[in-house]
Formats: sequence, structure tokens, C-alpha cells
Amino acid sequence: MGSRMTTTRTLPWTPPGGSDVEMIEVGEYWDVVRAPADIGERALALLGDETGAVIADYGLMYWLIPAGHARTWQLRRREIHALGADRAGVTYVGVPPAAHTIGPRLHWQIPIGPDRYLTDADRLREALSRAVSEPAEGATNR
Repeated sequence: MGSRMTTTRTLPWTPPGGSDVEMIEVGEYWDVVRAPADIGERALALLGDETGAVIADYGLMYWLIPAGHARTWQLRRREIHALGADRAGVTYVGVPPAAHTIGPRLHWQIPIGPDRYLTDADRLREALSRAVSEPAEGATNR
């Protein structure tokens, strides 16, 4: 496990180094879409290799999407939120250091890198919509 993601230096933004979580203002480099982990896991499976970096923290998942896209986010679900500086008020998201890739505490579920940075907002919206409307495999009605 030698490398500590030095390849992220070519990105316009990189996660914090060291061991401390940083609170980063949403909107300058990216907006964020937050979803519950159960829906998020299904969306990840639907996105496959088309997902960008994903932060996870206990029961939530956060996708980084292009800045400004939270303003036009059209999936209106109580449990899914688009967060961006374009909306009312300033929003901050806790971002783990690049080396934090194991949970359940704040970590990179899908680590950031030059080939995995932002998720296309339209593809994410479609995947989350399907993840909400299609029952989970093996789910039973109670």
C-alpha cells in the first residue's frame, strides 16, 4: 500500500492530506448529492464504472457532481438532497483525507483519482431515480 494517491495532484481539487477531516464549502469545485446508503448502494451498482468519487459516512453517501448542478437538480425525493452554494445559504461537507478508504466513519467509498472525480449529474439522477423506484434485490414486503 505504498502510494498515497499522489496522482490526484492533477485534479483541480484534491482531498486533505494528513489524518484530519476538513469541512469544505460546496460549490466552488463541486456540488454534492447526498443519499441514504441503501439507495446509494443500488445507485452505485447501476452506475458501475460511470460513478465518480463517493464519500460515505455511516448511513449516508455523497457524490461529487459538477459545480452549479445542484441548482438544476430535478430529482425531488425527501431522502435525496442536492447540496450546492447556489442554493440558499452556504453548505459545507466533511471530506476525509485521501487515505481514509475504510468505514464506517467518514471515508472514501469510491476513492478520488484522475480517472474518478466528478459524477455526471444526469446519470446520477437517473441511477438514483431507478434505485428508489426499483425494489432492492431480495427485498420482501412486510
